[in-house]
Amino acid sequence: MTTWVRAEDPSAVGAVRRKAVELAEAAGFDQVLIGQTAVAVSEAVSNLVKHAMEGTVIVRPHPESAATVELITVDRGPGMADVARALRDGYSTSGTLGIGLGAISRIATGYDVHSLPGKGTVLAMHFTGRPPAPPLRASGLTRPIGEETVCGDGFVIAQSGPVTTVLVSDGLGHGLIAAQATQRAAELFRAVRDLEPAEIVARLHAGMKATRGGAVAVARVEPGQVSYAGLGNVSGWITHAEGRQGMVSVPGIAGHQGGRLRQYTYDLPSYATVVLHTDGLTERWDPSLLPGLFSRTPAVIAAGLMREAGSRRDDACVVTVRPDRQRDRAGGEPKSDGQG
Repeated sequence: MTTWVRAEDPSAVGAVRRKAVELAEAAGFDQVLIGQTAVAVSEAVSNLVKHAMEGTVIVRPHPESAATVELITVDRGPGMADVARALRDGYSTSGTLGIGLGAISRIATGYDVHSLPGKGTVLAMHFTGRPPAPPLRASGLTRPIGEETVCGDGFVIAQSGPVTTVLVSDGLGHGLIAAQATQRAAELFRAVRDLEPAEIVARLHAGMKATRGGAVAVARVEPGQVSYAGLGNVSGWITHAEGRQGMVSVPGIAGHQGGRLRQYTYDLPSYATVVLHTDGLTERWDPSLLPGLFSRTPAVIAAGLMREAGSRRDDACVVTVRPDRQRDRAGGEPKSDGQG
């Protein structure tokens, strides 16, 4: 299940648990961890069903590690004024399995939560059967228009040592034909991901001619800087708690029309987050109105932005990337990539 599930009735609990177990088995988890994953997922989704407003959930292979299972829950209220209290032993919302958020956090390999009273809660947790755990430097989410099951927007995350390179693609229109354009962009990106961002975009532009085309952007994030190139109306931002700085794309449609491609390099503070999103998210979001969100992990930031700025009238995609703060790491790490 790589689609969002509405947590509106108890049947959602079983559906999400079954998918989580299926993914855990495929990832090679032992029986103990499979059982723990099932319990934690059931508790998290039960909380949504019983107490949240407009709760939704997604369970999937982690975009940074296919051998890791990730669960993300999002709701629009009521929110928690004291997240630390919810993480204490013995505290549990009534009517659920009773193990509480604190126990969930111990079962999971990693977890993160952001909550604001009146806005709601985002919870992300992941389970890893064997090391290494994902570095938690990047995440991405997609959501199709309305009740569609196919999304024309998509992303790929590629990592090599301290460098993270991401693609965001918005296939023209929506539905299957738009998705085919984005799938072609993803295939091309994987083949040339080590090139400079502007050259990658040029290869996508040339290789998408047989598709409907779309908007594409590529960002390469490394300690201290981000290099960026875009064609079309994918939005790119350098973001922190107090504000954001826009990154420049050139007008056009990848595969069909476009001017001279340009690559820009920006300073990237260690505390900042790079955000790329399609026009399925409005640009009117304001970091200062989401206190604490941009101190969280990329998965929680992405889900919070999807909730706050996403439109149900278009396909939507958002990707968030943090610079690697371990600047002295030795080489030899394997490359990996994930797609949404």
